[in-house]
Amino acid sequence: MSKQRIMAFLTALIVAVGLAVLVPLASTASAAQCTTAWNSSTVYTGGLSASYNGHNWSAKWWTQNETPGTAAVWADQGTCGSSGGGTGGTGGTGSCDYPAWVAGRAYVTGDIVKYTDGKAYQAEHDNPGYDPVISTWFWEPYTCGSSPTTPPTQGGFPVSEAQFNQMFPSRNSFYSYSGLTAALSAYPGFANTGSDTVKRQEAAAFLANVNHETGGLVYIVEQNTANYPHYCDASQSYGCPAGQSAYYGRGPIQLSWNFNYKAAGDALGIDLLHNPNLVQTDSSVAWKTGLWYWNTQNGPGTMTPHNAMVNGAGFGETIRSINGSIECNGGNPAQVQSRIDAYQRFVQILGVPAGNNLGC
Repeated sequence: MSKQRIMAFLTALIVAVGLAVLVPLASTASAAQCTTAWNSSTVYTGGLSASYNGHNWSAKWWTQNETPGTAAVWADQGTCGSSGGGTGGTGGTGSCDYPAWVAGRAYVTGDIVKYTDGKAYQAEHDNPGYDPVISTWFWEPYTCGSSPTTPPTQGGFPVSEAQFNQMFPSRNSFYSYSGLTAALSAYPGFANTGSDTVKRQEAAAFLANVNHETGGLVYIVEQNTANYPHYCDASQSYGCPAGQSAYYGRGPIQLSWNFNYKAAGDALGIDLLHNPNLVQTDSSVAWKTGLWYWNTQNGPGTMTPHNAMVNGAGFGETIRSINGSIECNGGNPAQVQSRIDAYQRFVQILGVPAGNNLGC
């Protein structure tokens, strides 16, 4: 066989082998199925996924309203949906190709899953993986082909309900997440000023101090009843119309003294001087009094706790503004450390650093 014929034969063989290898790969390769479509209002925690712009994305840590492909929090998992037949990322073409429900996996409001009964369910509230056919408060049946319900927004608050419950596993039901988010409108700058990191740090700082003041959101009123008669400053022109013992500590920051009830009520448009019990019977009012102190009062410090966090003074200055005259400068280091420990736990849950100046 001539050299030319040998070369021609080898060339034909290489092409044939190449086709034999390449054609089957091209005919069987397909993009991954798209998962639930990304929603700007939904809170995603580390490990949760969403589809956007023809790709699946996985959250590295807590995120909300950070568009996949433009924020470092999202890891690109590759293209999806081009030939796999799944429409889980859209939720609107009649397919039930949603991710299978996993017991114990955290889900956020708006997530859609496929349960073991073959039906789809959509999360109505954040939950740590409750069974969709048992926990009807957290899940509702979802009809494939309909448009997913838009998750309710929480005024931009950077703590999801699931994270809130994780922070306060033994909380009194009075201190509800809905009560807190309803109170946010009173101080829209709270946990909504500065970078996303600062917003989360401020939310964690507030909740850490609240945790300390209430024993983990357990106590609604001050436990030492012997102190109750002490909180009436009769020298005030308005006196104590609700009674000598009516202005004891209540709520998440344990609002006390008649002059504080008067000032908080005036600021919030609620007559707390004559109706101090509202702070222990109305969850939203209770949270509003905590936010009033946090955003407007220096206390024994030199700045409000809100300003301490958004201006970089650090968590320690929030302690000083709340109870610095008793706890700071070596007054009660164990109490200070209790607040710091809670803050460090909470920022870890929210996926941000604690920052500097933790103590006072």
